[in-house]
Amino acid sequence: MYPPSRKDFISLTLSDPHSQNYNNGKHRRQSCWRKWKQLSRLQRSLILFLLALLLILGLLSYSSITEHWRGLSDQEDWLELNDRELKAIPPGVKPVLGQAAGKAPDPVGGPHLQLTVVPDAAGEARGPNIPILVKPPVKKKIFANKRGPPSLQRDANVSDTVGREKQEQVVQEDEGEEEEKQKKIVSWRGAMIEADQATEPPPSANEKEAAVPPAPANPAGTVPLEVSPETRVRLEAVCDAFRHAWKGYKDYAWGHDELKPISKSFGEWFGLGLTLIDALDTMWIMGLKEEFAEAKTWVEKDLSFNKNVDVNLFETTIRILGGLLSTYHLTGDQLFLEKAKDIGSRLMPAFKTPSKIPFSDVNIGKGTAHPPRWTSDSTLAEVTSIQLEFRELSRLTQDPQYQEAVNEVMTLVHKLPGKHDGLVPMFINTNNGQFTHKGVFTLGARADSYYEYLLKQWIQGGKTEDNLLEDYLEAIEGVKKHLVRQTGPSKLTFVGELSHNRFNPKMDHLVCFLPGTLALGAHNGLPGDHMDLAVQLMETCHQMYKQMETGLSPEIAHFSLQASDGSDVIVKPADRHNLLRPETVESLFYMYRFTKDAKYRDWGWDMLQSFNKYTKVSGGGYTSINNVRDPLSTGPRDKMESFFLGETLKYFYLLFSDDMELLSLDKYVFNTEAHPLPIWPSPPK
Repeated sequence: MYPPSRKDFISLTLSDPHSQNYNNGKHRRQSCWRKWKQLSRLQRSLILFLLALLLILGLLSYSSITEHWRGLSDQEDWLELNDRELKAIPPGVKPVLGQAAGKAPDPVGGPHLQLTVVPDAAGEARGPNIPILVKPPVKKKIFANKRGPPSLQRDANVSDTVGREKQEQVVQEDEGEEEEKQKKIVSWRGAMIEADQATEPPPSANEKEAAVPPAPANPAGTVPLEVSPETRVRLEAVCDAFRHAWKGYKDYAWGHDELKPISKSFGEWFGLGLTLIDALDTMWIMGLKEEFAEAKTWVEKDLSFNKNVDVNLFETTIRILGGLLSTYHLTGDQLFLEKAKDIGSRLMPAFKTPSKIPFSDVNIGKGTAHPPRWTSDSTLAEVTSIQLEFRELSRLTQDPQYQEAVNEVMTLVHKLPGKHDGLVPMFINTNNGQFTHKGVFTLGARADSYYEYLLKQWIQGGKTEDNLLEDYLEAIEGVKKHLVRQTGPSKLTFVGELSHNRFNPKMDHLVCFLPGTLALGAHNGLPGDHMDLAVQLMETCHQMYKQMETGLSPEIAHFSLQASDGSDVIVKPADRHNLLRPETVESLFYMYRFTKDAKYRDWGWDMLQSFNKYTKVSGGGYTSINNVRDPLSTGPRDKMESFFLGETLKYFYLLFSDDMELLSLDKYVFNTEAHPLPIWPSPPK
């Protein structure tokens, strides 16, 4: 082959001397300098300042990153050393039959060996021997899986439940949309209102000590040996569910507010470890000693309320203050009372309003409070569902300011015009203290726990506050008169809503708290027809699960009033989601405690199996879902609410327990987040 012929040539470039297209570097530098000189002195100074600021921030970031990774390296060395230390079994502990912590469940439901407390020589049971761990055993791979916490957005400090419902419809589609919704400080459930209560001084120190009950009879054991095989299987299934949920939280969201089990990350609301604090008393009740010890160490070492962050008064009170007070009563550990006093005092600025009706949001670091940005109203249920917790805080601390603040709210609400046979509107103005948006009455979001706390405050205070009882009885009569209806097909009894005298056959899942509340009232001597209504409503709440293809209830149900052979329960597309809510199993717990009817346990067992089948995430945790009507495409929402551990699983455990003295309903009253608080001793007559 011949090589290709060479073609020699000369390239010549001609340029116009008057052209502005300079290729020479010198000319380019001259052009830049000319443009720089054309800038004003202010513009040049601003540019130089920004460059200097960027340089300083870069140096600071490099320094902090270097220290952070050096700290991680030291921590991993410590963990490796700690893992090699084997500790002897402490005295007073022996192996007993039960589900071992962290152990995979036996495929046939068989028990495993577990350490538990035994009586000492004097015959007195010792408290649980809880190891104090400096840090939870963090795995090295966790740091790669964790995402940075989404910034806590304060562009919309929303306390309104409407914002909450919008937030809860987050799907794991667009990460940007998820972060935008995560930024909204919203309230997930309507709160309760309480009637006027006497402004009595807190009990004396002696009465206070007498009212603090001991820990449950079996605080360290998971499942007592004497239970039936069926009960054992069910209790162990609940403990396994808790451990699985806790594993996901510990691995991917430790110390943060909520687990996102699908993406193996976390969501932040207030940045106060909501899930961990909500779950403290659940772990103690179930006897999960190792998990409790890890959580307690975090509370002791890492929980700080000295943060420049806006929190929702209602949510922080029922979850954090309520959880800390409950855990203090169950354990007797002063740590939890001190933390409760800290957060309680930081919430008090919310009550500094012209009307004494509290603002919805508080900055616990700055000591300031404000309503939502678009309104001066507060949700009625929220401002009247903090009383159980603040009253108890005054009783324990002998500081009357907490009880006086919430009592004043109840006194004002008790006297307000605008009620409808005991039913209350959903909003109240913080400036003038008057009801707003009148004419709409519901037992769902924004109103539900008002009615619940009327009864529970009366019980908590030893049944001495007559205004609370009168308001509760009047409200239940109003419910029966205006809101109770029956479906056409199967004659299911349900509670609807009233909007300007028009009835709407719509019932939130939240309303399923009512059967349990009615039963609790009947147990405390209220009219027998309250129990009759409780039985009927319990059946309806059960059907809201049973009639769905997944066996899980939708967030909102509509009911057919027409006589036909069709379905009683109608679910609109926007209402098909399930958030792992506790209200139905809560009422099942009350109904079984008071009737001993085994069907309520069976219904609860079916619900637990459905949660395991359709919401359990293999890597750890449970997720809320978008569609309870399609078993093949449930649409996981990638969020495990803190109340799944704080309420739902706790009520499942109490429902299946044979020990009627385990949080006896004659000694404890549960707040709306399922945190048990002691019933006060009746004052001498």
